Amino acid sequence: MNQAAAHPSLLPALDFFLRWPSLERAARLLIDRPDEINGERYELLVPTAEALSARFPLAATLALRAIIDFTLSNVRSKRYGYAAQHLVECEGLDGRIEDYGTFEPYATYIARLKRDHGRKTGFWGHIT
Repeated sequence: MNQAAAHPSLLPALDFFLRWPSLERAARLLIDRPDEINGERYELLVPTAEALSARFPLAATLALRAIIDFTLSNVRSKRYGYAAQHLVECEGLDGRIEDYGTFEPYATYIARLKRDHGRKTGFWGHIT
């Protein structure tokens, strides 16, 4: 387990912990190495967020935010609808996160998205 956690690439380590399963280790990996989460890899991050959401809402939120940030920063307009759904999921998880620690609280994250991506109406049009 320690060897997997120390793997130089986050996503194979994350995949290992999901398959083992060790959801606590998967959550810890995301919280400890957030800058390494590759939001392009939605095919791994979406099931990760689903698996973690019940017990580890902060880690699930970090996985979803990585997808959202990648989608908006790289103007993947075909993914805007999914990214908007992930943002709604983050809002639902927000009420269960007691401490964001060093991570942006939900309201701050939304404000940053609006500041940096406010003109992407194709994304914001999916938010109800």
